[in-house]
Amino acid sequence: MDQTLWAPSDERIASSELTRFRQFLSKKGHGEFADYEELHRFSVEKNQLFWSTLFEFYSLVYSGDVDASSGGEDFLNYNWFEGVSLNFCENLLDKGDTSKTAFQFVHESGQKKSTTYGELRSVVGSLRAHLEKNVGVGDVVAAYMPNIPQTVSTMLATTALGGIFTSTSCDFGIEGVLDRFGQTRPTVLVAAISYSYNGKIIDQTSKIQKIIESLPSLKEVIVVDFLGDYKSIPAGMTSWKTATSQSAELTFKRVPFSHPAYIMYSSGTTGKPKCIVHSVGGTLLQHVKELGLHNDLTSEKCIFYFTTCGWMMWNWLVSSLYFGAKIVLYEGSPACPDITVLFQMAHDEKVNIFGTSPKFLKAFEQSGHKIPAALDSLETILSTGAPLLPEQYDFVYENIKSDVALNSISGGTDILGCFLLGCPIKKVKRGQLSCKGLGMDVACVSGDGKEVIGTEGELICKKSFPSQPVGFWKDEEQVKFKAAYFEKYPGIWHHGDFIQLTEDGYATVLGRSDATLNPGGVRIGTSEIYRQTETLAYIEDGLCVGKEVEGEVQVLLFLKMREKEDLSELRVSEIKGLIKKNTTPRHVPAAIFSVPDIPYTRSGKKMEMAVMRILNSKPLTNIEAVANPTSLEWFQKFNWPS
Repeated sequence: MDQTLWAPSDERIASSELTRFRQFLSKKGHGEFADYEELHRFSVEKNQLFWSTLFEFYSLVYSGDVDASSGGEDFLNYNWFEGVSLNFCENLLDKGDTSKTAFQFVHESGQKKSTTYGELRSVVGSLRAHLEKNVGVGDVVAAYMPNIPQTVSTMLATTALGGIFTSTSCDFGIEGVLDRFGQTRPTVLVAAISYSYNGKIIDQTSKIQKIIESLPSLKEVIVVDFLGDYKSIPAGMTSWKTATSQSAELTFKRVPFSHPAYIMYSSGTTGKPKCIVHSVGGTLLQHVKELGLHNDLTSEKCIFYFTTCGWMMWNWLVSSLYFGAKIVLYEGSPACPDITVLFQMAHDEKVNIFGTSPKFLKAFEQSGHKIPAALDSLETILSTGAPLLPEQYDFVYENIKSDVALNSISGGTDILGCFLLGCPIKKVKRGQLSCKGLGMDVACVSGDGKEVIGTEGELICKKSFPSQPVGFWKDEEQVKFKAAYFEKYPGIWHHGDFIQLTEDGYATVLGRSDATLNPGGVRIGTSEIYRQTETLAYIEDGLCVGKEVEGEVQVLLFLKMREKEDLSELRVSEIKGLIKKNTTPRHVPAAIFSVPDIPYTRSGKKMEMAVMRILNSKPLTNIEAVANPTSLEWFQKFNWPS
């Protein structure tokens, strides 16, 4: 049965960036590529050559020599393009016409503000000059900020200096912030003094003060009052207005290709979040490739993704500056005043590329609302955060727009990009991702490690790629790095996703294969939740897992209560409130249950994966490792209504 829901027109294929790239490769003598699969085969068989061609095709700004044989030998020795030096900010601001809009900021309150590329360069130049007093090459600047232009300006000014940018969103609690910034020890903190969500203004001053007290590495704190609620800035802090008040020429410090640009955070099942270091050059190449070749972004287009700056899609979105494109930054609730607001915004701003999630699309479908205005400009809808269900493909084409490329994309914080995504010259098939990313040697392997097509298996990547992490922060011996990606298949990237590949290059993502939770696209380590429950005297032990319900991951928390203690409704409210306060609202479990026992391995590890497989009706493996096998009986009888 043909699952095709949409096909690009001949005109759209002919005018695409991907077609222009194929023609470029042909003129360079690298071959003729009849279709995408041939192009992908070239990109992985000659991966070093492929990545090197992007320097010329997209006119990257750099110094040194691009050696087409430089780098990519293996994952544990990052040596991509060692002869190249470049600057992240310089590249992002190189092509934007000074009179054109760089950002259209839209707030849930209705507040709007446009920023041209010329204005952006001016602000970044001022902030760079101010930061230079405390920030040098390799120093970390942290942002505890909403999704507003000042956050992007901070990243640009930091990377202009050769510094490293890291961020969390404002809904992180104090412990969640310190679990991250406490490891990376920033020199400067930029923080919003307040923000709003769903019409409620949240004061951040006390949280900022407590964070400052626990970060002795800080030399300066810059606060942003974008809502205009404060008449004076707290003592000892610098206002954003002061930090950007002095005009200064914007200059750039070029650094080696492998120099860190971002520190991202991803959690496993134990310990604090891992601090993933991403390179200047690798991030730039991956984002330019994905935005340009896979999503057809150009200087004439407008792109939007609903995200916070605590999610890697924020980093991905702001790289659109490289193309001189217009970016819409939306801050606030996607349902304020109602769930049609983002579609109305897409109409008003003439958005061409619209980024969302299965969760939002499901909420819109269940709301019964209709599209408030025609989306004539819309060419592409992107969705990530969870697998997009086949029925959701149907809903989009029947109720949002019939002539649109609907691209489910999958990758993550670990690679700051995608393994599987859309292709502007291929058909969209129901429930399937259109292709493997160019330069990404993705395969699917069965339990015995053999490559398979047409059956479920693990996602692996066989060859190194520029946007792989340089490593983990302060993990000089690569102990954590190796354990995270290369423990199961030595020398081969193991991503932790179950997938299925087809003969014609399409893919289906079937969910996470590890114990990391992924509600709404935000990866959550269970240890972040355990750290809260362990402070409560009436709880003896706990186990947190994710259950797939209608394509979304619901976080479920199971607690073993101390003797003579019970799990009352009052205590459930207390536990949820504590988790929300000290982490984020996304960490709050959908439900909390009392259980007689928690399963452990013989080596003393909680068996989250075993319980997750039981709850998601998957075969249970490694039974022999269970120290207390009777503990699994309760979960095997458990039924959480979907």
